[in-house]
Amino acid sequence: MASRDRAANQLHEYQKKNQQVESATTSFGNPIGEGTASLTVGPQGPMLFQDQIFVDELAHFNRERIPERVVHAKGAGAFGYFEVTNDITKYSAAKVFSQIGKKTPIGIRFSTVGGESGSADTVRDPRGFAVKFYTEDGIWDLVGNNTPIFFIRDPIFFPSFIHTQKRNPQTHLKDPDMFWDFMSLRTETMHQNLFLFSDRGIPDGYRHMNGYGSHTFKLVNKDGQVHYCKFHHKTDQGIKNLDVKKADQLAGSDPDYANRDLYNAIAEGNYPSWTVHIQIMTEQQAKNSPFDPFDLTKVWPQAQYPLIKVGKMVLNKNPENYFSEVEQIAFSPSHMVPGIEASPDRMLQGRLFSYSDTHRHRLGPNYLQLPVNCPFRVRNYQRDGPMNIHNQGGAPNYFPNSFGGPQSDEVAKKLEPAFTVSGEAARYDTGDADNFSQPKIFVTKTLKREEVDRLVSNIVGHLSGAADFIQERQVKNYKAVDAAFGEKIAQGLNMAKRSKANL
Repeated sequence: MASRDRAANQLHEYQKKNQQVESATTSFGNPIGEGTASLTVGPQGPMLFQDQIFVDELAHFNRERIPERVVHAKGAGAFGYFEVTNDITKYSAAKVFSQIGKKTPIGIRFSTVGGESGSADTVRDPRGFAVKFYTEDGIWDLVGNNTPIFFIRDPIFFPSFIHTQKRNPQTHLKDPDMFWDFMSLRTETMHQNLFLFSDRGIPDGYRHMNGYGSHTFKLVNKDGQVHYCKFHHKTDQGIKNLDVKKADQLAGSDPDYANRDLYNAIAEGNYPSWTVHIQIMTEQQAKNSPFDPFDLTKVWPQAQYPLIKVGKMVLNKNPENYFSEVEQIAFSPSHMVPGIEASPDRMLQGRLFSYSDTHRHRLGPNYLQLPVNCPFRVRNYQRDGPMNIHNQGGAPNYFPNSFGGPQSDEVAKKLEPAFTVSGEAARYDTGDADNFSQPKIFVTKTLKREEVDRLVSNIVGHLSGAADFIQERQVKNYKAVDAAFGEKIAQGLNMAKRSKANL
């Protein structure tokens, strides 16, 4: 037993803490006198429908699974706190940042993106990094990834993009043609594509990767002044990534590697932490920016918009029950507190609807009443619906009324300043925007030579499975990033074809 890790010994540790034997009950609380057999007519006779212990057991079993997340289905979670270490109140009046030393409870869910719930933790895939802040002004969900950018900038492509990461609708197999066809036809994917196939495409567990809010947000201070913002969570454990061979090995030997690593670290008191920073851009800077600051495929250069330290996130508590606290935890970018607002970021605008909508489908219209999602206090005029736990007693369910009830919050009103919009309403296809200048910087300046070599190898290994005409189109895109880089990929693909021909 001494050689087993904390995760493997979880049941033994539970046994040590819970020595008292309690009576088993049905789901409706009735004691079960005999739970080892169903009710039958004689030892070999048919079962009786009046056996409500059996009916209760099987009826619940048939319904104990909920639909898995459409994306981010495989994940791990933990709980802890966020502590303010630096004053940013000149940028935001959100109470979560109100004073140095303030601690706010948090929950974080890490995940892969494209795989199913049973998929391996060590696949090449972006990682979700979603933080739920349980603030006195309600829930703030900062829902991002381990990369500061994303594949697309317009949410109308999101369903199609995710379909390319899933399975072929006829073969039910992962299909490199689907993946690379979309990538080569929508070149705004290039920046994230290069991140994905770089070393950071396979993090060494969840503790050794950064997190990002990814989107551009709007911060509002007590005077109503607006600043645009990006959030960065820098791992205090240091960035570590898995090489391809090790990742493939772990996918077979320990597909839950990242989940296990996170659980054991916290159980052993080795609490992971991240230092939170922001980047700030004024409204005037946003107007004059040579790139679209609301484009999710772009980063803000840190030389122009340096990181400003805010605080630290620490995870010091594993979930008591995975289903209740990780499977049912539900994040939405629309959950923002006064002092933090949405920007014109198209992808953020789309996610404001889609996340809450999918939770209402997956968990029910009252998903925010589940303990892991529930704000400290809710006062509104919403009522009823399936699984309503907090129906607010006899309070009026309409507004306005003459009998009392919640009113508009004056402080929150001041933190929601008016903003100006202008322009003709139309469908503006942004596919031809600058899709190559920042990827060129990533390849030619950010990565070291050996990192570029591994990037080329990783791309060739995956792209070689796509049809020839798709390969040619994507190589042309890589050459638009950097001619020498694209040529290396072309040479690698040609070598792969010759190797296959000689088999």
